[in-house]
Amino acid sequence: MKTLFVSDLDGTLLNNNSEISPCSRDILNSVIADGALFSIATARTPATIADITRGVNLNLPLVVMTGVALWNRDKNQYSNIHYIDPTAVDEMMAIYRNCNVPTFLYTLEDNMIIIYHQGEMTPEARLFMDQRINSPYKRFVVDSLGRSAIPAAPQNALLLYSMYPSLPAKRVYDLTSRLPEVNALFYHDIWGPEIALLEAFPATASKAVGIRDLARICGADRIVAFGDNLNDIPMLKAADMAVAVENAVDEVKKCADIVIGPNTEDSVAKFILDNYN
Repeated sequence: MKTLFVSDLDGTLLNNNSEISPCSRDILNSVIADGALFSIATARTPATIADITRGVNLNLPLVVMTGVALWNRDKNQYSNIHYIDPTAVDEMMAIYRNCNVPTFLYTLEDNMIIIYHQGEMTPEARLFMDQRINSPYKRFVVDSLGRSAIPAAPQNALLLYSMYPSLPAKRVYDLTSRLPEVNALFYHDIWGPEIALLEAFPATASKAVGIRDLARICGADRIVAFGDNLNDIPMLKAADMAVAVENAVDEVKKCADIVIGPNTEDSVAKFILDNYN
């Protein structure tokens, strides 16, 4: 029986410096060289994944943008892409506009992620953009005020992403989650409890869909998934074995088959080392 091990990044495989530690890197390279099937499923885009995973000999596609696509790191190539219905994009942009919640809109054009921004850019969003603005994997189409001329009903929209105070963000989530074409997420992460993360994807996309596609591609009979946050729950429920790290939120621990050590102790890599044969 071939087992595919798939890990979330932030708070799971990564330590608190948002890095794959040398210990985890060496363990992963060792088991991959020995034939283990290992990949990553993350909300991140290739713009940050490429640097984070440098030095890890990944030989399978990665599930990126919470399952919107698979990405081949070596070829910088997307596959299994899910797009948001153009009418739903317009409806969501109107909801964000009416609630005065700014958002980034991600599109895919000629294998390049193109990002637009609607509304007044917050300091968090500005920092987010500035950290990624020189990436060869994405391009921001944003003026000095943080705004864009957004195409109407774009055919190639991948996702919306926002970081904003929790109360208005929750209002947007409540409205967008009612759209049947949309998979909306609302949770807290690196920005703390005051700032919520809003994500909206095509309803056909999730980490669960992504890992099942990946398992078919590599011929795996069994999936072991690792996670820590709410957007990992669909993936954990789809896996044959769901593994939560010790620092995971309670909802993730409740749906896990096993809870291992924290992300700061190379727990994911050590678990794979002990269980990949």
